[in-house]
Amino acid sequence: MVLGRLFHWGFDAMAISALLAGVKKTTGFSPATEMIPDSSVRSIANGYLGAGETIFNLVSGQAVTSQYFKRNL
Repeated sequence: MVLGRLFHWGFDAMAISALLAGVKKTTGFSPATEMIPDSSVRSIANGYLGAGETIFNLVSGQAVTSQYFKRNL
């Protein structure tokens, strides 16, 4: 039960991180992590956001090569 809850929270956290990566990719806006005063917390935040960018890039790469997605211009 606890393991399932942790997995669910981890999945939700990565989904939010990927969403933020999508916002950064489409608008250019991203969280201002340089405003975090503690360098270790800032490093964790940058790693979290970097993981979201990796997930976003993997998913968007799969969408480009998939027959189930098409480009709307």
